[in-house]
Amino acid sequence: MRVAVFSAKPYDQTFLTRANAANCHELSFFDARLVVDTAPLAKGFEGVCAFVNDHLHADVLEQLHNGGTRLVALRSAGFNHVDLAAAERLGITVVRVPAYSPHAVAEHAVALVMSLNRMTFRAYNRVREGNFALDGLLGFDLHGKTVGIIGTGQIGLIFADIMHGFGCRVVANDPFPNPNAKSFVEYMPLASLYAQADIISLHCPLTPETDHLINADAIAQMKQGVMLINTGRGRVVDTQAVIAGLKSGHIGRLGLDVYEEEEQLFFEDLSDKMIDDDQFMRLTTFHNVLITGHQAFFTGEALTNIAEITLANIDAFERGSGTLHRVVYDK
Repeated sequence: MRVAVFSAKPYDQTFLTRANAANCHELSFFDARLVVDTAPLAKGFEGVCAFVNDHLHADVLEQLHNGGTRLVALRSAGFNHVDLAAAERLGITVVRVPAYSPHAVAEHAVALVMSLNRMTFRAYNRVREGNFALDGLLGFDLHGKTVGIIGTGQIGLIFADIMHGFGCRVVANDPFPNPNAKSFVEYMPLASLYAQADIISLHCPLTPETDHLINADAIAQMKQGVMLINTGRGRVVDTQAVIAGLKSGHIGRLGLDVYEEEEQLFFEDLSDKMIDDDQFMRLTTFHNVLITGHQAFFTGEALTNIAEITLANIDAFERGSGTLHRVVYDK
């Protein structure tokens, strides 16, 4: 099958090409994001492989359909950027990668916790400048602290295991408690979690119920000086409310790997450009904020899994047999 791969970085080409060795699909890589203006690049391709910042709105899907595209293979778990109703109407099959090395994201969340707690990112810059003062680097023992986890899928439970290993008490909230949760995971209502947790880590999907779940009201219920970590979905956090929480000191430390307006920022080198996102730039002025550019998934194991499952999806679609991780429009 001829497949147009959009938002293709060098690492995408490396891992997808390696995974394609046994399948022999014809992959064409485009650095451009898939939007209305770039959709014509996919003309004549039966398949399109897209990433999280590609636009798969109705107008784009119309162009893909008119150009002969029958399959959209997402190399991501999330599919909020896809108009599934339009895809169904046009007869375009949408597939995704439902899971890929959940350890990668969970371990990155832990890295944010550790870096923020001991301020290692600030210490690194200080030492390079010959400043060995310890003021402003005071951390706390993780042992004995309460960690609240919102969303207990695979990633959330792995994060729970790691934090329990540090000697933390683990509390959680999920509308569908995971039967695989260890006995040390204590489920409770959100209000109770907010009130008790020293650290809160977000691992829930983006749904109408979780859109801006962390808002001014939620922050007001949290402990003074709480550490908040988000490696899940950007829009789960209301950025304006979080900035207010940082300014008041209610949020003591903030670690983000995702951001609600990241589409125009992440995965690109903007070092020689003016970033005109005032909210994002305001976040970067706080000494107790650590932001990474959606890199939690970025391990060799995860990229291998993503590439292999993506190619397996394409292969199964072409053959009409095998495991197809299809995203079905829920009417």
